[in-house]
Amino acid sequence: MVPDAESHHTLGVLRSVRGHLRKFALRLLFFGALAYLLLRLVPSLAQALDSLERVSWLWLLAALALETLSEIGYVVAWRQVVDPDRVLEQDGRGRRFDSRLAWAQLGGGLLVPAGSFSGVGAGAVLLHRCGLPLKTVTEREFNLSFLNTAIDALALIAFGVLLGLGIFAGRNDLTLTILPAVVAGAFLVAAVVIAKRADRFAARLQARRPRIAAGIGTVARAVEDTDALVFDRGDWRTLAGALAYLFFDVLVLWTAFFALHAHSVPAFAPVLMAYIIGALGGSLPLPAGLGAIGGIGGCLILYGAGRNVAVGAAVIYGAVGLIVPFVGGLIAYGLLTHQARIRRRHTGG
Repeated sequence: MVPDAESHHTLGVLRSVRGHLRKFALRLLFFGALAYLLLRLVPSLAQALDSLERVSWLWLLAALALETLSEIGYVVAWRQVVDPDRVLEQDGRGRRFDSRLAWAQLGGGLLVPAGSFSGVGAGAVLLHRCGLPLKTVTEREFNLSFLNTAIDALALIAFGVLLGLGIFAGRNDLTLTILPAVVAGAFLVAAVVIAKRADRFAARLQARRPRIAAGIGTVARAVEDTDALVFDRGDWRTLAGALAYLFFDVLVLWTAFFALHAHSVPAFAPVLMAYIIGALGGSLPLPAGLGAIGGIGGCLILYGAGRNVAVGAAVIYGAVGLIVPFVGGLIAYGLLTHQARIRRRHTGG
């Protein structure tokens, strides 16, 4: 593709990102309005609103910084998994094009946070328009989601067992510690078993259940690719980025308790358990990610946090998790647009 045509093409891709950024801005506003109304109108949550009104801005800035580090970790892992050959940087786009595009897509809600297997479609189409094969992009996005989900499962196993044994501080109720660890372990074992016997399973189901057979093949490839990413390729950046995404995000939730001046701040381990288990609520068809926020808040209460402070912490976490990618996405979009327009002028477009 000639430089002038490439510049026009890049601007066309960015225009579609701009539309998603606008939708994400509406989502952020909707989240704030709906959260405020719920806290104001539900009598049992009124004290949570009072806590939010007395929030410490210094701790809130710390939460924003931690969320930025978390999103950076996700972008680093995404860059290593989705575009390891740096295809997006070709045709004169520049060395930072892929990272900026990742941020722009995060800000538009097109890149899905780790642990979720849905919603990669729009982002995959955009990457395809930038030169990556659609099938390859979809598989690599799934591989990244599987990697992050596997890290979540390993964290549940490690922290659940250590909590259950009383090594980490927090409630050592077996149903809240060992049971989630067993379920997470079963998930990992099932994925490995499917990967090792994928050909046999797929052959049996191909005629009667072709979609299930295709799904088994997808999981098998994800397991194999994850193993290659972490162990065979020896690229520490992929694993470090995925770990940073999880643990800095949990630190955001933990920091929210300090921002609310909580009298009793739960230990890190139960906060992590509540975060991973509660985030499953994000699969519920609720607007503005309120399913995950409600799930996390409810799980924090189960793990011993006070009701009002748990709800307030979950709301702060949700707001920070929307604000940081949106602002980062806006900045990245502006830089990409500026870069493309400069290139078009230099090429006489």
